[in-house]
Amino acid sequence: MVDRHQVVPRQVVRRQVLRFRVRAQQLDRARGTLADTALLDIGVQDTGADGGRWALAARGVDVATVSDEDLILLWTVRGAPHLYRRADVARVAAAVEPFSDADAGKRIYDAAKPLKAAGISNLAALDEVAARMRAIVTAPTVKGEVSGRLAGVMPEPYLRFCRPCDATHLYEMPFRLAALRAGLQLRLDTSPPILERIPGFRRAAAAGERFDLIRAYLRLLGPATPRHVADYLDAPVRDVKAAWPDDVVEVTVDGERRSLLASDADALASADPTGTRLLGPYDLFLQAKDRPTLLPDPARAKELWPVLGRPGAVLVDGELVGAWRPRKSGKTLTVTVQPWQKLSTATRRAVTEQAERLAAHRGVALRGIEVTD
Repeated sequence: MVDRHQVVPRQVVRRQVLRFRVRAQQLDRARGTLADTALLDIGVQDTGADGGRWALAARGVDVATVSDEDLILLWTVRGAPHLYRRADVARVAAAVEPFSDADAGKRIYDAAKPLKAAGISNLAALDEVAARMRAIVTAPTVKGEVSGRLAGVMPEPYLRFCRPCDATHLYEMPFRLAALRAGLQLRLDTSPPILERIPGFRRAAAAGERFDLIRAYLRLLGPATPRHVADYLDAPVRDVKAAWPDDVVEVTVDGERRSLLASDADALASADPTGTRLLGPYDLFLQAKDRPTLLPDPARAKELWPVLGRPGAVLVDGELVGAWRPRKSGKTLTVTVQPWQKLSTATRRAVTEQAERLAAHRGVALRGIEVTD
């Protein structure tokens, strides 16, 4: 066991951090399987047309051969839909449990206030919503129907008036975060979402080191601070600190003390990665909570992470070098690239190859690449 308080922090430069993450997230490999894809331990966010499966494809997984029975889609971290290996669902359910009642309150946002006023604990509220949801979803059911039926059986502290819908609903985050507690999954590729029971569901007693979310964050997005992990999980920093691993070493990145799993320390010295990827807007590489490390230029960061309508990012040899957006018209796709530096002929060719892969992934033809120099 490593005593992190006795380790003298070593200086780590930004380039080392980026190449560590590229390697850890397997963005430099050509072939992979679901079994050996590390992202599926923490969950692959499945938001938008270029979501979870495209993130897997970017890491060498032949998603065309992946059966729906191999993957499961769940509302988990930050209430977002994430893909996991179906075989791991019991440990995933244990991993995404709130650390405490205060943590549960933070994760459900504004829903916590009326619950507190009514003397209902946040964890008890999630359990109550889960029990009601499971009773309702005895067969595949559209989200709107589940929500409407819940509103008819839940008391006032659980409900809010929604102006856009002109209707009363359950608060959104308790709804989402209770679904897995209820043993419910989201049917893949459905819009609006369809909820259904997970066959044979039972939550594991413990997640284990592999699925522990703090360890997974450090393994895939390290070096990191408790604040980074807390922001990723929407959890209180104090709860993350209390669960912080002992087997870490401390390093300094841009003057900030951060932690890395001791078993990963040697990976900071790995060679620079090569290769080009078109990362989807919610790819894990872009989910790191130290955005100035990923992209030091504030103007470029604002372009990559706007409040609404995020673009994807162009990753070349471990560096973010531009943004991209798709435009689908009928059975064709055009990819517009906004580079932040002059792209070499070889890089342009690599971007075109990635765009061709994206079009094939979507089942359409690539109409062309538009580079806005």
